[in-house]
Amino acid sequence: MGLLRRYPVSFLVIALILWSATNPLPSLLDAASGALVPDADLVRPASYVAIAPVSNVLDALTFLGLDRARALLFTWAGVLALVGALRPGSVRRRVLRATLGVLCVIVAVVATIFLPRPIPRLTVDDPTLTVIDYHAHTRDSHDGRRDWTVSDLARWHAMQGFEASYVTDHNRVFQGTTDDQPIALLPGAEWSVDGQHLLALGETAPIDPGRYTRDLAALLALFPELHKQGALAIASIPEYWRAHWNDLDAFVRAGIDGFEIVNCAPKAIVFPPDARARVVALARAHNLLLTGGSDNHGWGKATCVWNLAKPSAHGFTANRVVARPIALLQSDRQVWTAGYDQAWLMFRGLTWPERVSWLTWILVLGIYRAVPRRAGDGGGLGVLARSLKVRVFRRPGPAGS
Repeated sequence: MGLLRRYPVSFLVIALILWSATNPLPSLLDAASGALVPDADLVRPASYVAIAPVSNVLDALTFLGLDRARALLFTWAGVLALVGALRPGSVRRRVLRATLGVLCVIVAVVATIFLPRPIPRLTVDDPTLTVIDYHAHTRDSHDGRRDWTVSDLARWHAMQGFEASYVTDHNRVFQGTTDDQPIALLPGAEWSVDGQHLLALGETAPIDPGRYTRDLAALLALFPELHKQGALAIASIPEYWRAHWNDLDAFVRAGIDGFEIVNCAPKAIVFPPDARARVVALARAHNLLLTGGSDNHGWGKATCVWNLAKPSAHGFTANRVVARPIALLQSDRQVWTAGYDQAWLMFRGLTWPERVSWLTWILVLGIYRAVPRRAGDGGGLGVLARSLKVRVFRRPGPAGS
């Protein structure tokens, strides 16, 4: 009981790690059917597993809807600030601890977006499948990271198992070089017309978006225009869900080639399962393509979705969208619960090597904190200073000792 009182947080985390193992999440799900994906696997590099507490937390922060992200960050900033302010000490020390608590949350956000780190990689059993991304951006998009080049985008995809990606910058046709890139980069664009973002996949030419923005009829006229250019027209989320939900049948009649059903952007990751099911049924009935998009703009290190494309197939059977469950479950969660249930989803998604890594880190840090320092040990080094007996870790003793 003494250890439990002394290290309540450590014991709580251990309990969550073990309890969540009784109801684990799979690494991947088929986004259209909700089924397991037996012919693909998400491989965690050894370096990812070695620092699993960091890797998993940063991934969990990546796969949040916008409102849930705000709720989680405000919740934890408040909790850490309150804990720091209530701990014993002078007013100055309490203010300092509270400030450091808020800074910890800010550092976590910055690390999630910018910190280079190992990430999982998708592998597939069938060599005839192409792992592809249908929706990604470079610095040529108005909201892309200013230093996010085509080469950066290609490397980002290659690290996660992609073999190809369309480059779909906003209202701009991709004309960059694809030479010496680790994956195939394919031409495309994302046109913003009448409240809808429309992916043009394949050889396409510049258009005047204003011509297709007057009303729904003008928007629908863009579909055959893209077909004349040799491109596919794919409606992306969240726009058709937010702005054209009652127009999907009209989209089909006008010749839409397919719909995006998973998008990793914070505004789109909350696309609800009942809405997705409706779009899947519509696509199945009319033999339309279903796609997923990382919607990467240079912010963040991990994707939530991959596509397994069959080169010889067309329409509904041409592509499978596979996604991480933590992303698919965002719409099922209340905004205000993000501060704790995002952690629960993270723990449920751990593999056993990751759970062992977490437990190992807790044990090592627990031992480090528990073993008392002897006189002469450097402040904060505790068990390391004594067990390693390295001279640099020790303060100089009294003269003559």
